[in-house]
Amino acid sequence: MNKKKNYRWTILTMLFLAMVINYIDRAALSIAMPFITQEYHLTPSEKGMIFSSFFFGYALFCFIGGYLADRFGPKRVLTWSMSFWSVLCGSTALAFNFWSLLIVRALFGVGEGPVSTTANKTVNSWFPIKERARAIGLNQAGGPLGGALAGPIIGFLALWLGWRVAFVVIAVIGLVWAVAWYRLATSTPNEHPKVSPQELAEINEGREAPVSTVENAPRTPVLEIILQRSVLVTGVSLFCYNYILYFFMTWFPSYLIDAKGIDLKAMSIVTALPWLVGTVGFVCGGLLIDWVFKRTGKQLFSRKVVLVTCLLIAAVCIGLTGQVQSVTATVAVMTVAIGFLMLTAPAYWSLIQDAVPDHQVGTAGGFMHGLANLSGIVAPTVTGFIIQSTGTYSSGFALAGGLGILGALIVAFFVGQKPQQREMATAAA
Repeated sequence: MNKKKNYRWTILTMLFLAMVINYIDRAALSIAMPFITQEYHLTPSEKGMIFSSFFFGYALFCFIGGYLADRFGPKRVLTWSMSFWSVLCGSTALAFNFWSLLIVRALFGVGEGPVSTTANKTVNSWFPIKERARAIGLNQAGGPLGGALAGPIIGFLALWLGWRVAFVVIAVIGLVWAVAWYRLATSTPNEHPKVSPQELAEINEGREAPVSTVENAPRTPVLEIILQRSVLVTGVSLFCYNYILYFFMTWFPSYLIDAKGIDLKAMSIVTALPWLVGTVGFVCGGLLIDWVFKRTGKQLFSRKVVLVTCLLIAAVCIGLTGQVQSVTATVAVMTVAIGFLMLTAPAYWSLIQDAVPDHQVGTAGGFMHGLANLSGIVAPTVTGFIIQSTGTYSSGFALAGGLGILGALIVAFFVGQKPQQREMATAAA
């Protein structure tokens, strides 16, 4: 069937746009921070705490949002989430000191928490197994693209109209998306009138059970879901991945200004390059995983080989970034690092979909993502104190690289097949 006739690609386009908006909103504070620092006279440790405050609400609501997506469906959860975080993003313009900005940022994290987990739940419901990794990659590619757009957009608006106006503009964009999503989406494909029987049959291909409506989904105790080894191990590895991502997102713009001496206008442009390469990485990561799966027929291997290889390369490059001297070399090495980092991301979401039944994907993915995003609390604050105590960024880069290596090794040695997969493999042999 021609893919243009398949409504699941409309759903995926909306998820992609949601991730673009998500990362523009999320990266906006890092871009605007030089303006805010001048206005409020913030210290490095105070900036680190503001960056980290987002993740107190975010990490918790990754899990809560995933559970709610299983319980009430992705349509409702994404509508609520986008609306709430857009209002809080606009409220950043009302902040008047360190403490007000800290509180607004924490509440903003509550709104953004459910988005990635709920999007993963949507992909699980709307796409067949053979297309999931590429769908995840295309959906998540909106994140780094949004990060790339954030520098020029927020930098331009802040210089032209002031940093407060920039936050109001992106809040309005988010509210428009929420209205469109509510009108266009359903939680599962069998609920949507534009999904044909042929497309529904494609979506159900290879599943243990056909997609059911949210109301008919079975209920499983939460502890039974989150205490599975595969969920815990994947979450710890994703913590290491996210530490690198949030170190880059929150401190790299300031590093270029403070340590490399470039101005705000140049910083807004050059920080877009790693994000753009990361966008390609997300897309290629999903396609690569599906290609390896198609060639080998080994579902777990296709996820692990991409994740471990690419995360190791990213970790080494992150460590090297803090050692190079020129601005050009710094941006180049960081760009390579982020490109390979993003190549690994679809593998995490694919692993969690493989690890649990369809009706548990939201809860398991939410717990994995929540556990991983504790790094958002740790990375900015730890880096801030490292910079303040040592007067240099190099130790921050080294720590991020070391955690990346650890995350790759954890997946290599501790993520295995589900018991039923092992039984099937033994029977096939």
